[in-house]
Amino acid sequence: MTKTIAAQAVAGAALSLSGLHKRYGEIRAVDGVDLTIAPGEVVALLGPNGAGKSTTVDIMLGLSRPDSGEVAIFGKAPREAVLSGSVGAMLQKDNLRADVTVGETLAIVAALHGRPERAAETMRQAGIDGIAGQKCGKLSGGQKQRVRFAIALVSEPDFLVLDEPTVAMDVEIRRQFWQSMREYTSRGRTVLFATHYLAEAEEFADRVVMLRAGRVIADGTVAQVRSAVSGRTLRAVVPGASADQLAGLPSVTGLELRDGRAVLSCADSDRTLRALLAAFPAAHDIEIAAVNLEDAFLALTSEENL
Repeated sequence: MTKTIAAQAVAGAALSLSGLHKRYGEIRAVDGVDLTIAPGEVVALLGPNGAGKSTTVDIMLGLSRPDSGEVAIFGKAPREAVLSGSVGAMLQKDNLRADVTVGETLAIVAALHGRPERAAETMRQAGIDGIAGQKCGKLSGGQKQRVRFAIALVSEPDFLVLDEPTVAMDVEIRRQFWQSMREYTSRGRTVLFATHYLAEAEEFADRVVMLRAGRVIADGTVAQVRSAVSGRTLRAVVPGASADQLAGLPSVTGLELRDGRAVLSCADSDRTLRALLAAFPAAHDIEIAAVNLEDAFLALTSEENL
């Protein structure tokens, strides 16, 4: 039986998901997700396409009903939490009216929340006060994303949910967006953001939750998720080396070779390095680094692990 009642929520949690399942025909979009987020956490939700991120977000916002499981936001059912203004959401769906200006859009949303005075301040927070007079249909992709961000902020929510927030933003607008996010989270608000930009997760998230095939496969700090994948990465310029020669070095589990620069994934980097220098004494510009979040993501979400 489907439940979204607060009685089963984890005490004090900003978000509590328990035993969520959602199928579309034969596809298990969400397959037993359990997740608890404490107030004040900034959590990145990661996973390849089809991992269940957007479906999980839709369920927690009450936009989709799970086949089974429980959802609570600050102890409330999703719809109740959204209507109360406790939750703000920035989704990928293009829900902006093309013939309405940015300022009019924010004024309407602010009025619906009973906070008409918030429209101007929210536009300033989101960095869109300079385009208030433009019609939404004339905005670039990055500008539309910032308008959606402003809409999510109007009610001053305690929990902000962002689904691929920086898609279509250029480098400068993306930098400005995360500056706004830092200001928002500095006041102890809770944020869950789904993203394909792993560098953003690595830099801004307190915690990473990784999905694959509708299930949580990793949950912890960036350091903890990286540590789930053993090994290190060895980079070096290796004149005259072929891919087959480098792949044959001890403890090498993967490699890239381009124009003499090799990137070797190693189970035991010390052993690999000794063998590399013995076979190619001219090797230089050697670097050894721990696995980064992208390496961990690729390893944990690979088809071999399904």
